[in-house]
Amino acid sequence: MLPAVTSRRLRIALACFAISAAAASVSAAAACEPRDLGFGRPESGWSQLPLSKLKRDTVYTLAQAEGQTVLRAAADRSASAYVAILKPPMAAPIVLSWRWKTGALVPGADNSDKSREDAPLRVMIAFDGDTSTLPEAEQKRARRAKQLSGKDLPYALLMYIWSDLVAVETVIPSAHSSRVKMLVVASGANGLGAWQAVRRDIAADYRRAYGAAPGPIIGVGVMTDTDNTGAKAAGEYADLRFECN
Repeated sequence: MLPAVTSRRLRIALACFAISAAAASVSAAAACEPRDLGFGRPESGWSQLPLSKLKRDTVYTLAQAEGQTVLRAAADRSASAYVAILKPPMAAPIVLSWRWKTGALVPGADNSDKSREDAPLRVMIAFDGDTSTLPEAEQKRARRAKQLSGKDLPYALLMYIWSDLVAVETVIPSAHSSRVKMLVVASGANGLGAWQAVRRDIAADYRRAYGAAPGPIIGVGVMTDTDNTGAKAAGEYADLRFECN
């Protein structure tokens, strides 16, 4: 687990992709190639990641729907992630596509407010990069995390979220770290209860969020969380895949 000196929400965001130094040390990312990240594929390496012994875990289960494997998430005042580390890492530009579904928004959630930062659906991408270029406060946080956990934090994290109040295509900076950005790709009640297809140009979205080109992609994940609002939420995820531009 990440150290107590990092904020609770930052731990949630970054712990999803805390990986060993050996796994994070890459000289170059693999060339762009399509990759199916299907939840039913053992080679995809998906696993549930608890975030704290003090938190309730979101429950993730695999199920069959319409002839394919989907991931179902049920949150009850809880937060945990379902993640896959990419070996080898992948280079951007690249497209990530997926489908997701939720029947309801999280009552009272607002990802622009750190005290209400929950979402029924999140898809997350972790990036490698040169941490020596980060602000000193971020470098100190990373060093402290490495000392206490033995794991490196990702250089940056980009979250795609379904929001309640914030307009689509809005970039929401984390209140806790300059290395976490949230991009709203669905907002409000439109589309609730039905599968929605999403396709995003990762490099373009990263440039919008961070003002620079992305480094290698080292991990992906999903998260349905309600630990801040104390509410309940349910979501489903399917058909995650990388596609080349």
